[in-house]
Amino acid sequence: MSETKAKGEMHGCIVCGKLYQLLVAYDSNGKYIGSKVMSAGGKEVPGTNRPLVACEKHSDKAIERAVARVYGKQDQDED
Repeated sequence: MSETKAKGEMHGCIVCGKLYQLLVAYDSNGKYIGSKVMSAGGKEVPGTNRPLVACEKHSDKAIERAVARVYGKQDQDED
């Protein structure tokens, strides 16, 4: 049976670096499951298989460019 572990982590906005508090869930093997942004003004960056956050004020295009710049093109089927 898989046990889920959650912990609080600080992450910077992928575009500008502003810090946000996240509650991040990992499975018993340490694999990322999901996260929730606990700080006001931030939103989760979906489809990256890692805990990423961005400011709500940034456009989706700006977020996509920042993710591509830092991590390369994202494969949606990546495990």
